[in-house]
Amino acid sequence: MYLRTIQRRNKDGSVVRYLQLAHNERHPDSGQSVAKVVHSFGREDQLDRDALARLVASISRFLSPEEALEAGAEAELRFQGSRPMGGAWLLDGLWRKLGIDAAIRQVAAAGRKIDAAAVERLLFTLVAQRALEPGSKLAAVQWANHDVALPGVDDVGGDPQVFYRAMDFLLDADEQVQKAVFAAAANLLNLEVDLLFFDTTSTYFETEHDDALRRYGHSKDHRDDRPQAVIGMAVTRDGIPVRVWTFPGNTADVALLEGVKADLRDWRLGRVVWVVDRGFASQDNRRMLQAGGHHWIMGEKLRAGGDNHAALARPGRYRRVADNLEVKTVVVDQGRATERRFIVCRNTDEAQRDRHRREQALARLEQELAAIESKTGDARLKAEGELLAHPTLRRYLTRRGKRLAIDRAKAKTEARLDGKYLLSCSDDTLPADDVALGYKQLLEVERGWRDMKQVLELRPVYHRLDERIRAHVLLCWLGLLLVRVAETTCGDTWRNLRRELERMHLGEFTGPAGRVVQRTETNSRQAAIFRALDLAEPPKVLDLDTADAA
Repeated sequence: MYLRTIQRRNKDGSVVRYLQLAHNERHPDSGQSVAKVVHSFGREDQLDRDALARLVASISRFLSPEEALEAGAEAELRFQGSRPMGGAWLLDGLWRKLGIDAAIRQVAAAGRKIDAAAVERLLFTLVAQRALEPGSKLAAVQWANHDVALPGVDDVGGDPQVFYRAMDFLLDADEQVQKAVFAAAANLLNLEVDLLFFDTTSTYFETEHDDALRRYGHSKDHRDDRPQAVIGMAVTRDGIPVRVWTFPGNTADVALLEGVKADLRDWRLGRVVWVVDRGFASQDNRRMLQAGGHHWIMGEKLRAGGDNHAALARPGRYRRVADNLEVKTVVVDQGRATERRFIVCRNTDEAQRDRHRREQALARLEQELAAIESKTGDARLKAEGELLAHPTLRRYLTRRGKRLAIDRAKAKTEARLDGKYLLSCSDDTLPADDVALGYKQLLEVERGWRDMKQVLELRPVYHRLDERIRAHVLLCWLGLLLVRVAETTCGDTWRNLRRELERMHLGEFTGPAGRVVQRTETNSRQAAIFRALDLAEPPKVLDLDTADAA
């Protein structure tokens, strides 16, 4: 199938040309190839060129980026190959827009005998790799040289040591770079830092050897058999990560929070309310977070005794603050030195799910206990042991005499906790609604951990030296910063954005006239992403070398 033109001469001698979409068919009688018109586009001088462009774009949707580039090349040009460029172009635009490039170059140029521009491009390459195709630093060499088109990066050579040296610089300039990046991002994005959400995670190492950083401790990955490092991250209410820390794997919560507060003291954040989950719920942590005029919102353990039990048992009317969220304020020990303010939250949707799960568990227990009654000896002991070891069913069991039975009182107590979670807050001026909704945003930190581990592939860590491990975490943080800005602004996940942007390819063509490097056409979705982020699209032709110039 092809486009052809036909022409007709008018009486006045003028020539009119017509454009037709045709394909060749073999005549059944003569056996000769004849043209059959599929569609006529009309006169060439009256042609709807926008309609033709839409037709080309719709056809290109069914071609790979390489095929689309090759199909659009001039006849005398030879297609040499292509590499994805859309994702790298967007990341580079955000990198520059947030002032990360300027911050790194400024620190690198301050009394250091290194090429500031080169080290900045190397660090960008490593950050882009985390966001686009995570891998080792050795894999980054091949990826940067052959598998992606990175703005401002032509060839990083064949030795990964250039990346290691760049990482050493990044760790050396950690404090200055993080502070400069935060200042630039805060001004550009108008970040609200009155609430800082803080949480930690751990990452383990496939070794039994521990050292100053890799230490044995309580593992959130349930790998207590491996040494680990503890990673802390502070996030704004918009989900933008503002700073990251790496601590030895056995660091206590109080020491960890003291280090974090000390590092942020010089950032002049003003009034800050720390939002932390129930893993940090202790009197020492509350006292430490409130020092220096700061306040805290803290998740509390539902099944803890003392003040928590008193807050949950206190009657009162709930007030709806969202479609599925109700809250009430409870003050324990009011008027005393030990006075504490609690906010009891109830998620009505989760309450229904909790009730349904408990009813299913009790129904199953009744069946299991009835089956046990028919067993004797070792078979009975084994069946009872399996029930008592079950992680969820055992909570509803008790022993009456020599028989297992359902603890109905415990089930009734659990029913009072359906859909509830408990918060405490040191700031009496914060309305209960803001406290509850603010704590819900702590999910942004959890989402950040999930993205760092699954999308940016924080683990496995291909490094042995403590300094390189810390630098690796910093690279993942910078990648998460770019990813989260893109997601927050575009209202879509990075997986979807990356998939769409990587359809934009940069192709290379050569011919007698020289060499040209040009990209595929921007589709409507890609254009919308660039508009949302206020970033310019890449130029159509990025490089052009004529034979005469050569």
